[in-house]
Amino acid sequence: MHSFTELVNRCAIFTLKTLSDTNERTIEALQTNGATSLVKTLQMIQLQKVILAVGMFSIFEANLQEGLDCTDGFGEAKKILDNEGKTDLKECFDNLILAINVLKHGRGRSYDTLIAKANTLPFRIKLPDEFFFSEGDVSEVSTLIEVNDMFVQHCGKVINDVSRAIRQIRPEFI
Repeated sequence: MHSFTELVNRCAIFTLKTLSDTNERTIEALQTNGATSLVKTLQMIQLQKVILAVGMFSIFEANLQEGLDCTDGFGEAKKILDNEGKTDLKECFDNLILAINVLKHGRGRSYDTLIAKANTLPFRIKLPDEFFFSEGDVSEVSTLIEVNDMFVQHCGKVINDVSRAIRQIRPEFI
């Protein structure tokens, strides 16, 4: 089997392209028809991006656990990044772990931690007094993290970068 990082990046590119094509066709159809089903399609596209990001990271955790022969893949990966002095990558990885937790569980410790550094994150988090990321956007779904193409691509890049850093120390890690 090919490496997880190669497959997950190809999967993300394919899925985002397919969703983008569907999004374009749906917006075009909305120009002449305001059907509820078209609005639902736009929301489905946004929700699919959330599912993709959460799925990528969840499967990456399982991949880490198997490849590093441990029960806490994220924890073990963070230790490796720490030991190698890759503090920027570790912080980026930590932030995405927190963001995925927020997507899965909503408000809580992960949300509070991200709110404290909302201005420095490479993605948007909905602040406590915000109701929408973009009011009037009929495609928006109710999430606390804005999951757009850039967020999904960022997830893929961080997965790739963390995997590469681990392989430098443990070449057997796929």
